[in-house]
Amino acid sequence: MKGIIALMTGFGLICALFPIRGGMAAEPNTIEEYFFKANQAYGEGRFQEAISDYHRVIENGQRNGHLYYNLANAYFREKDLGRAVLFYERARLFIPRDGDLNFNLRYALEQTRDALAEPQDFLGQTFFWLNGLTLEEVMRVFIALNILFWGVLVLRLFVRPEWTYYTFLLIFVLWLIGGLSFGAKWYQIETDNRCVILPAEVAVHAGPQEGDTVLFKLHQGAMVHGERAEDGWTLVRLPDKKRGWLENTAIERIIPR
Repeated sequence: MKGIIALMTGFGLICALFPIRGGMAAEPNTIEEYFFKANQAYGEGRFQEAISDYHRVIENGQRNGHLYYNLANAYFREKDLGRAVLFYERARLFIPRDGDLNFNLRYALEQTRDALAEPQDFLGQTFFWLNGLTLEEVMRVFIALNILFWGVLVLRLFVRPEWTYYTFLLIFVLWLIGGLSFGAKWYQIETDNRCVILPAEVAVHAGPQEGDTVLFKLHQGAMVHGERAEDGWTLVRLPDKKRGWLENTAIERIIPR
């Protein structure tokens, strides 16, 4: 199994070369230096050094799925399961259909001590195709349908053969589905309050104070929903509806706010 993950990691490192070259927020040579240095460190088994350099690339404004994927692999090799799951999930926001990523994420989740299966919500069940698409991809499809919709509508003003009527109806239905899909995907991302437990073990309290009753414990890699924050604590909800308070330092949101 480790051999498979190592092979996939190498593939991810190669693929990541391409996104890095676009949309740089600092001097290109500086970013590329850190990136290639991180890849070299990873290949030589210096995972902490690789993690540090990948973070420097991110701090210079880079946000892409392959970079997050490489960073997650490095954390996994360092046995930091919490941050591995965190960055695998962040990578999925950019490359949700990547087979290597999904395999490694499933494998990492299997290593966690808390089996917290996330139930499918209404939007996820209704718009099931959105799970494999990014917001940008859904937006592009909707823009294309929008152009087709208005193009056929204008065509109907000048020519009225029967085929344009049925074409218009078909495109209208697709345009409506595309618009609803875009709205649903945007809502999913805006309301995504999932957080990942980072420490090896953390106590969940009945209130936002250290002295409050400990309700239960969670372990690194477990995912919870952060509902609200108060004085350095966050009220979290588990998939089975249990609730409790955690210190903010114990969790990190998959989508930073």
